[in-house]
Amino acid sequence: MTSSLNGGQHGCPRLGVLVSHLRLEEKLILRAARDQGIEVTPIFDRSFIVDLAAKTAEEAGLAVDVVLDRGVVHSRAAYILKALNRWGIPTVNPPTATTLCDDKALCSLALEEAGLLTPKTLLAFSIDSAIAACEQLGYPAVLKPITGSWGRLLAKVNGPDQARVILEQKEQLGSYQHGIFYVQEFIEKPGRDIRVYVIGDRAIAASYRTSEHWITNAARGAVSVRCEITPEIEEIALKAKDAVGAILAGIDLMETPDGYSVIEVNTGAEFKGLMSTTDIDIPAAIVEETMRVGQQFLEAQRGTAYVMSIDEYGRMETGD
Repeated sequence: MTSSLNGGQHGCPRLGVLVSHLRLEEKLILRAARDQGIEVTPIFDRSFIVDLAAKTAEEAGLAVDVVLDRGVVHSRAAYILKALNRWGIPTVNPPTATTLCDDKALCSLALEEAGLLTPKTLLAFSIDSAIAACEQLGYPAVLKPITGSWGRLLAKVNGPDQARVILEQKEQLGSYQHGIFYVQEFIEKPGRDIRVYVIGDRAIAASYRTSEHWITNAARGAVSVRCEITPEIEEIALKAKDAVGAILAGIDLMETPDGYSVIEVNTGAEFKGLMSTTDIDIPAAIVEETMRVGQQFLEAQRGTAYVMSIDEYGRMETGD
């Protein structure tokens, strides 16, 4: 690995933000960086060409020192983040974490290995074995794609006939991922789940996502209301974040009679709904953590342990 960390003005990290397109969240992150005087560049995955022979980011046409991943096309991000790490550019999150969280089966394995309470999940590789998995869990059962977001292609099946129809439809979608059947127990929840946003070593905000539908996802119309972050919620969320090796993540929890169950970990979680429930400046906090990572790498390259804070960076930029 050849590092290309040089630093921008005053030797501070130059920030790149990997995006597929600019949603509200990405616009707010870019604005937060610019408001702090940070040199920031959006990197559009659809137009970026990865030079596999390049030894540095500059050789590949990138003048950045740290990259925040906000891409929604995870297959593109996986290659770009790995290339960036090869060039010595730290990324938030690391490619190992984003790849793991993009695969629900691998994420579930990591949560189980960490000893966290999580819904019982079975993996099957044929329609007949998937139906047998449903029978093993009991109906209703939940069928999910191993990759995807926004609550798409989720199905609650109430019996083997319904399960077979849906499984056959999934298999016809063509991608090999749709031939891997992620079968999960259905857990009754109180009309809501909890989204906890974790940055670094703290949970900065949480919200209940309420809906009359069993899928309580903001992208599917769930309403977000403030959730108090208890020590228990924060502890579980931090353990889930650490289980997948993430730096920042959205953790989805479900209230059950046995305690909080971790549904999944999202490394590129949206936070539009969450923002309406808190006074915390989430985009600024994301930028601060990403810059901390970049500064840490930058200073390590220069042989010093000093890490500049975002406040110090801002004062230096303005000359205060």
